[in-house]
Amino acid sequence: MNVINDLIISWLTQENQAIITKLSLEFGFFFLLIVVSFIAGRYTPNLCILGISRLSKQPLNEFSEKIIQPLKGIFRLTGTLILWSLSLNFIINYQGLYRVLNFIVDLSLILSMAWLASRLFRQIVLIYGVDLIQKLGKEVDELLLVLETVINVIIGFVAAVAFAKRLEINLVGLLASLGLGGIAIAFAAQKTLEQLLGTCVLYLDRPFIVGEYIRLNNGLYGRVESIGLRSTKIRIPGKGTLMIVPNSMMANVEIENITRGKKVMVLLYLDFARILEDSEQALVEDIVKKCTNALFGIDPDSTKVALFIPEKQSQTRARVTFFILGSNESSIKLRKRLLELANENISEQLLTYGINFIMQEPTIYVESPVTL
Repeated sequence: MNVINDLIISWLTQENQAIITKLSLEFGFFFLLIVVSFIAGRYTPNLCILGISRLSKQPLNEFSEKIIQPLKGIFRLTGTLILWSLSLNFIINYQGLYRVLNFIVDLSLILSMAWLASRLFRQIVLIYGVDLIQKLGKEVDELLLVLETVINVIIGFVAAVAFAKRLEINLVGLLASLGLGGIAIAFAAQKTLEQLLGTCVLYLDRPFIVGEYIRLNNGLYGRVESIGLRSTKIRIPGKGTLMIVPNSMMANVEIENITRGKKVMVLLYLDFARILEDSEQALVEDIVKKCTNALFGIDPDSTKVALFIPEKQSQTRARVTFFILGSNESSIKLRKRLLELANENISEQLLTYGINFIMQEPTIYVESPVTL
């Protein structure tokens, strides 16, 4: 009897050891794939360039430098998450762990892909869209930024639908059922819904953020302390009191943002190959002013051109200063892109008169407060 028990215990021990060995091998291989995916994901930008160049059959140096390289961090993150998602198939037999990791990785992957799509669209518009609009003879303005916002909303909606489908949630049916109930709720809580809608408008358009000083058209002036679901709280200077304004009202009034009252000073240096004559200096000044003042978002009549001869040099140098206006980062980037195209236009016009120059890099941008 003891011999039989020993054999059973030995068999169970061998079976457990086999199971443990199998688990160790599977999880060891899984974590090896995770490490390999992390390393391989760093080459995602290069793979994208290679794939696109094979399709276009043309070198894509400019596309790589201006589109891919500025976003290489997001490309690497997205590529790594794609490989991690594929690696999860090796632990699909372990449903508990698989579901937890699959949820986290899929959510991260969808967010990173949405972020990448948004940034790609912005870069393509700034690099190629602005140039195309100018070639068509159209004026570049803030409509590009409105288009960017609309595209971002569409990308966000597609990402939400994709994630819901991944979790096998019928998002269309859910929205339809909520819509039927929403009609009844809308009549019962019309004022509250107006305030919530006003909150959505404030967060999407972002005319101000917490910490900024604003002035309303009714004369109310103060510092934004918080933006809640129902109202915005504004601290009145001097009295120190707190004014609570419904968001439905804030979304429908004229708002003067004092904090964002700033402009960016641009400083350019142009080095000419020789000493320019007086007539050539006047020509340079005229062309530079016309090309810069014609840009959208340039402070009118702010361009100043100073021509001088540096010590111990036999050439003329021009220092160009002017101001570009913009309320947010996207606006400033749009105007900087327009400036790049204006520099090309300046170069082309001066070359027609036989005037060569080199533009010193980098262009200097200095934030300056607007005089109120």
